[in-house]
Amino acid sequence: MDTKQVAEGFVALLKENKDSEAGERFWSDDIRSIESAPGPHQDIQGREALAAKHAWWDENTEVHGGSVGDPIVCGDQFIVTFDLDATMKGFGRMQMSETALYTVKDGKIVEERFFYPVMMPEGAA
Repeated sequence: MDTKQVAEGFVALLKENKDSEAGERFWSDDIRSIESAPGPHQDIQGREALAAKHAWWDENTEVHGGSVGDPIVCGDQFIVTFDLDATMKGFGRMQMSETALYTVKDGKIVEERFFYPVMMPEGAA
């Protein structure tokens, strides 16, 4: 499977809210995930760690709506934009936009890197 096929299949599942299925099908076993914000999930590696990160997200975030953009492919990488209306514990309700850069090797996503403005929790100085 080439990068374009991975990108299109992965994003199609995300658009159907089938995030778990997308991960099962397209993540490499040693996938690396890098966030812009500091914290325990800023730079993690492996399916188990990424599944735990997603479980944390689900426990701490109420999603009110959002959208997933179409992938843009270049070589062994693709980008996707995400818009999200969500309430996060400690942050309150927010409108968020982020761009994700995915790297593909041997038909699997080996790295995902997220770019967005870093926000501080409510009440933080």
